[in-house]
Amino acid sequence: MRGGTPSAEDFGQRLRVLRARAGLSQEALSHAAGVSVRALADMERGRTRGPQRRTVQALAEALGLDEDEAAGLEESAALGRPRPRTTAGTAAPVTLALPRDIQDFTARDAALARLLDLVRDGGPDRPAATVVAGQPGLGKTAFAVHAAHRLAPHFPDGRFALDLHGMDAEPTTPRDALARLLSALGIADAAIPADTDDRAGLWRSLAGERRLLLLLDNAADESQVGPLLPGTGPSLAIVTSRQALAGLPSVHRCDLALLRREEAVELLTRIVGPDRVRAEAQAARDLADLCGHLPLAVRIAGQRLLSRPHERLGKLVARLAAEGRRLDGLQAGSLRVRAAFALSYRQLPAGSRTFLRRAALAAGPDFSPESGALLAGLSYDEAVACAEELTDAGLLQSDPAAERYRFHDLLRLYAAEQVEAEDGPAVRDAALDRTMRWMLCRATAAALHFDADHDHTAPSGDPDPDGAPAGREEARAWLEAERAQWLAALRRAHDTGRHRQVLDAAEAMHWFSDLNQHWEQWVEVFRRSSDSARALGGRREEAVHLNYLAWSYNLCVHDPRAALGAADAALVAARDSEDGLQQGWALGYGAGALHRLGRLEEAHTRLRAAAGCLASQGSPQARLAELTILNALGALLRQLGRAAEALDIHRRGEQICQAGVPGRAEELIAFYHAVHRQQIGNDLAALERWPEAEPSLRQALAFFEAAQMPAWAEQARLDLGQVLGALGHPEARETLLAARDALAALRSPRQAEAATALAALGQAVTGN
Repeated sequence: MRGGTPSAEDFGQRLRVLRARAGLSQEALSHAAGVSVRALADMERGRTRGPQRRTVQALAEALGLDEDEAAGLEESAALGRPRPRTTAGTAAPVTLALPRDIQDFTARDAALARLLDLVRDGGPDRPAATVVAGQPGLGKTAFAVHAAHRLAPHFPDGRFALDLHGMDAEPTTPRDALARLLSALGIADAAIPADTDDRAGLWRSLAGERRLLLLLDNAADESQVGPLLPGTGPSLAIVTSRQALAGLPSVHRCDLALLRREEAVELLTRIVGPDRVRAEAQAARDLADLCGHLPLAVRIAGQRLLSRPHERLGKLVARLAAEGRRLDGLQAGSLRVRAAFALSYRQLPAGSRTFLRRAALAAGPDFSPESGALLAGLSYDEAVACAEELTDAGLLQSDPAAERYRFHDLLRLYAAEQVEAEDGPAVRDAALDRTMRWMLCRATAAALHFDADHDHTAPSGDPDPDGAPAGREEARAWLEAERAQWLAALRRAHDTGRHRQVLDAAEAMHWFSDLNQHWEQWVEVFRRSSDSARALGGRREEAVHLNYLAWSYNLCVHDPRAALGAADAALVAARDSEDGLQQGWALGYGAGALHRLGRLEEAHTRLRAAAGCLASQGSPQARLAELTILNALGALLRQLGRAAEALDIHRRGEQICQAGVPGRAEELIAFYHAVHRQQIGNDLAALERWPEAEPSLRQALAFFEAAQMPAWAEQARLDLGQVLGALGHPEARETLLAARDALAALRSPRQAEAATALAALGQAVTGN
């Protein structure tokens, strides 16, 4: 012994004395030897009794030991290393071999590439674990197994797979899992510490010095996984879980998505063979869609078809097309989509189970916590907590920007089944009615922000005044986000005979609908409201809502024949109720339909009649209606080649706007003024007074953009673009391009006009 080196066989004591003699802290020795501080601490405390030879060599060099001292240190380490358990009376090491790889594994190339890069580019700060999480049926285990086989050559010291039974009633405990891992490394049962922390320390020290690949499948939560993860070093753990395991620090995350349609078809092809898929290519695509591009569902469909080689793909498509039978059809042997969902569902607390199944009753592709709370009978905060828990469990997907959630299509079907099985019709209907009442009240209150006739100082009638939208922008945002929900509420109110609620909501929507005339559902809103008015026996209200319906047919779905029928019915109801205002509107909407049908003279006659009817009335509502009729009359005159007369008509409307309408807000009159400015610009353009037309159209466009009225703004942009083209203005092409694309997105018939104007502009530029 030299300089007080202990002669004892204990490696930890020997290392501690040598480090003290060298005057090095653990941090300094760690840096010099390339061994982590934690590993050094475990060695000196005796938790790691036998480090590998290369680690001992690195320590000896960092400590400046001579050959004899280095040999003594190695001898102490060798005594603490595990021996193969081949002596009599001992069991063979536990085998944790990787499961068989899936030969028809498909897609996931990007996720695999990221894992390979993680291994190839590994360093001391590389995460020692990657978490593969997501909803049931995404193929997490299949991906992890496939990845493990691809990565195996990088881990020559061992590849272990351990099922943690996270979805069982009693998942594997960390203590038992560590025992199996240590046994797989050859540690004798008697040498495995009794305490969980001691087992974890021994495991980390052994794994940290080996290149091990560890597949931990089906993890329950962070507390189960944490003790099993290697520390820094060359080992890697791949963890799969239906939970997000968001509490695990310093891990790489691999979030699997649904397959793309072509990837789902490719998986189907690999299972059933290319000939069958080529023979029914469209059926294969339809099958992928009906499976929701969920790998488990596609695999089940493929396995089912594989077991029935003479069955056509189209037959299975026809069976799965019926939602009520889809989950029944997605089973093959022990593989069942319903069973995969049920496994996760049964793990949830009672409140979250209720929230999940009731949320399936929400309308539309996604839903807010507000809707979920109403359906489940929870508070808003309770609903948010449930939604977040379900997102972490992979049972809901959260919107990246808004606080909204969505189901996978198949999981929604499963959740809806649970409503029928666990709640029954009475509870389901009560939840839907509760949600209907609240949604219609909120939608009515929000829409009244846009109603020119509403007294905004009066109570709003919102069911939750503290959480109600404040002002038009918030009201618009809510009405747009919850469009599917309040429309479903309107349907239910109509179908269950709550006609007054339907009428109140639709009436409140009147002005808001004018700002969003590109929404096709206004036809349904006003068809149902006119039906409700008829059921209540109010002929005047029926005339009002039939006029709204005629408007929606004309401008929202561009169906002039249906518009004419609704307008004629409105005219009869208005005459029965002796309502001159509604007669004027009915004549105007009928004229608009006739105009679109090419019956211009009939349209002209009706517009003149409408203008005369409204001019004789003195109400503010009649003045607004007159402005609309004058606008339409002038546009028709311009189309008939009478642009000068049209200009006079539109100037007359502008004078009404400039004089103002008593009792009407300035911003409303500004809207009508902008409409007439647009028409005046078009009249001047028809008269080839291009320089005068441009400023009128720019003023109109600026107003519509500021008011967020895209259906109006894009038509004004098209009109401006055509005037700029006639002027040879450099903005002409850019303006027409923007108008064409936006009008196409709005499904406006004028998109063809924009394309024609662009083509004409191109010919003018090239001189053709």
